Amino acid sequence: MIKLALFDVDYTLTKKETMIAFFAFMVKRNPDNLLYLPRALVSGALFKLGIFKEKQSKEFFLRFLKGKSVEEIEALTDEFFEKVLKNILYLDGVQKIQELKEKGYYVILSSASPEFYINRLGEKLGVYKSMGTRFETLNGIFTATILGNNNKGEEKVLRLYESLRGMPIDYENSYMFSDSMSDEPLMKIVGKPYLINYKKKSPKYPVLNWR
Repeated sequence: MIKLALFDVDYTLTKKETMIAFFAFMVKRNPDNLLYLPRALVSGALFKLGIFKEKQSKEFFLRFLKGKSVEEIEALTDEFFEKVLKNILYLDGVQKIQELKEKGYYVILSSASPEFYINRLGEKLGVYKSMGTRFETLNGIFTATILGNNNKGEEKVLRLYESLRGMPIDYENSYMFSDSMSDEPLMKIVGKPYLINYKKKSPKYPVLNWR
């Protein structure tokens, strides 16, 4: 039986929200991207007001990448990892991944953030599989349109089951790590769920403090 170690990414493995960090990286790389800042602020405001769903908000926010080639996106994700992403990882989280890999667990990253850089993070950490919110490319060009659903909540469970179909999984002895109760659908299917750096009173699951 296969045992899993499931990890959320933003504020679970990272100290910052990765989409904001990616935008800041793009602005530093090319200050002209500041022209997209009002769009980013508007997308966040419309989401908080309930006018945009999270899927719409992400599509609106990532329009600054629309029209870039797959090759350009891949080069940007490599540079983003080396200059930013690897520096905002919690060392404790990275060590936990390595520890569980050595014990034979299949480590899977599952995030609502864009899959193009979540996949790169997974490759660098040497995990079994990475899943994020998928974005469309047409004829090798990024369209900023989400494919399917935002990878959050119940969608994470559906994606997990889909990717592991037919494999003998020991869920009772598997782990899930997340900073947020929005991941409770995943937490409920494993026997060892943990909240990371959780500050609210009376947490439903054990809390680990990572730095």
